[in-house]
Amino acid sequence: MKLRSLLAGAALGALMCTAHAAHHEKDKSIEAAVSGEWRTADAKARDAERHPTEALSFWGLKPGMSILELQPGGGWWTEILAPYARANKGKFTATAADLDDPNLSENAKKGRADFAAKYANEAVYGKVNLVNWGPKAKPLPANKYDFVLAARVFHGWLNGGTADANLANVFNSLKPGGVLAIEQHRGKPDQKEPVAGGYVAEQTVIDAATKAGFKFDGKSEVNANAKDTKDHPFGVWTLPPVRQSSTGGQPVAADFDRAKYDAIGESDRMTLRFVKPKK
Repeated sequence: MKLRSLLAGAALGALMCTAHAAHHEKDKSIEAAVSGEWRTADAKARDAERHPTEALSFWGLKPGMSILELQPGGGWWTEILAPYARANKGKFTATAADLDDPNLSENAKKGRADFAAKYANEAVYGKVNLVNWGPKAKPLPANKYDFVLAARVFHGWLNGGTADANLANVFNSLKPGGVLAIEQHRGKPDQKEPVAGGYVAEQTVIDAATKAGFKFDGKSEVNANAKDTKDHPFGVWTLPPVRQSSTGGQPVAADFDRAKYDAIGESDRMTLRFVKPKK
């Protein structure tokens, strides 16, 4: 544990040293955050399929930014973004369960507390700010953030009927010129349903974001996966990392070919960049 802390400290030192480098060196500060010793081996193992350095560079993450991560889940992106913000004189915030909701479940409260505890080490993560998020939560603070990441959340928004409200909330929270970065399981272009097994058509996301006032500012194919046929028995969750192999905890069927889906890898994903117009 002591060695791990020393290694993490050394990596953070390297990250700090790159924070003030010239423009062509800025990607190295992202690389330093991605390679940090504080990240778990399991998290790093997914880098080959999630391409964090390339995605963050495309989205335009820069030193000094105020970053908001929406619905961070287990914190795969948090392990990169929070130390990056600490080292580069930025600020990091993540959404969390709405403590002002009188009907908030105990499980939701525990999930928020566990997340806070996981990222409490300010020597590594800096100050990880949490902001209430949920259907009854107050709006996010206006004109506060430079960079907002919405990773793999859009299918949930559409299923819950909250996409328009959430996008309006995020739009209001971004400074003029701020970036909305979206990573989302990409459905087939002719997909009939808004969401099919966790997949969403790319144009559906673009249309919803532009409707909210965002300017579509480009796309990257860094997370494309041509092997993903998008017709799996348990939707996108059939694929890694979830690897669902049966329904409701039932025994796995004898003829279910787990290796077939593992060979596909993680889903085909859209990687989109939007900006809030300055005027």
